[in-house]
Amino acid sequence: MTNFEIGLWSFPVLLVLIFLRIPIGLAMLLVGIGGSFAINGSFLMIMAQLKNLTYGTFSSYSLSIIPLFLLMGQFAALGGMSQALFRAAETWLGHRKGGVAMAAIGACAGFGAICGSSLATAATMGKVALPELKRYGYAGGISTATLAAGGTLGILIPPSVILVIYAILTEQNIAKLFAAAFIPGILAAIGYIIVIAIYARVKPEAVGKRERAPYSERFRALLGIWPVLIVFIAVIGGIYTGVFTPTEAAAVGAFGTGVIALINRGLNWTTLKEAIVSTAGATGMIFFIVLGAAVFNSFLALSQLPQTMAAFVTEQGFSPWMVLTIILVLYLVMGCFMDSLSMILLTVPIFFPIVSVLDFGLTAEEFALWFGILILIVVEVGLITPPVGMNLFVINSMSKETRISATYAAVMPFVASDIIRTAILVIFPGITLALVRLLY
Repeated sequence: MTNFEIGLWSFPVLLVLIFLRIPIGLAMLLVGIGGSFAINGSFLMIMAQLKNLTYGTFSSYSLSIIPLFLLMGQFAALGGMSQALFRAAETWLGHRKGGVAMAAIGACAGFGAICGSSLATAATMGKVALPELKRYGYAGGISTATLAAGGTLGILIPPSVILVIYAILTEQNIAKLFAAAFIPGILAAIGYIIVIAIYARVKPEAVGKRERAPYSERFRALLGIWPVLIVFIAVIGGIYTGVFTPTEAAAVGAFGTGVIALINRGLNWTTLKEAIVSTAGATGMIFFIVLGAAVFNSFLALSQLPQTMAAFVTEQGFSPWMVLTIILVLYLVMGCFMDSLSMILLTVPIFFPIVSVLDFGLTAEEFALWFGILILIVVEVGLITPPVGMNLFVINSMSKETRISATYAAVMPFVASDIIRTAILVIFPGITLALVRLLY
């Protein structure tokens, strides 16, 4: 086989290993090492490369932002911020049709602004909102689907761990990516609220209603979210005023949420240890996937697969929009079977060189930012797409009485909302880039 054919065959081999339940990081590592051996005929090159690749990958200063954002999310949950956000949203929206579910979406959006992980947002808000949704008579399917969809806002509304990884892979500015994600994130939350409003009118028996809260209670609940606002303003405001770099802002955010958790008596020696261990475990998992992807992508570069594919697409004269549409559809399909981080690490080094040579009427930097947000959105859809949407399983495991089939059925309108939003952002790139152009 030629080097190109070896690179091409590596993907079905990788998928087989994933379906055999081998961890994605290990699968990419094994295929990368095996592919390099197939091309070179020995392990000498890859062994020599591993000596420097591991240190070179993990010594990246930008990667330090990941454990800091994960720790910030842990402290935010301990500090009761998720409960405060949901309580405030519930008092203002709960009396409307589907209002408690809408409040859950609003609270997920707020928590996503101080937590860069989708699964963490879904799990944290699930603990807070599921009992309330059940209490007010919401059916199990719409309850779990709402929180699974709301959890995806954790990676779309800045800060976002996935965006940090994309920025490192494509050598883009993290702060500009955060700015580009802000408007699509708000549109996602609005879209989900519209879905709930429609669902409540089509199936009124599946949703309940909370009694109207007096304005005194509403404003008291609103005052309870001041810690979230302080942290968000300190982190995001610090980045865009030039006071902090993104990594410094993550450190400030982690420290600030830790102090708030301590003041609210959610942080003690036991919970501190649990938060650090949980953060270390999640960071270790992410970093191992990053290492596996680095080895696999090094093998792909050796096989010349990305360069050959880019040249092929250019020579065929395909429309840039056709190529982009095909890539986004592939992400939607892969999202049914793979987790978001693995997809980003596995595919961006292949797809980005292909689309970056096409003309979309944008500068190179604007295209990279726009493409990154589009990828993030379709990856986010994968988190709630049956049969293997990770958020669906996280939330469904917290509602033992709800059948997974009910969650699957109820989540499809949210998936449709995501697809419509993706189409709008593809057709109008200026929506994504508006805030970037305004700030920079």
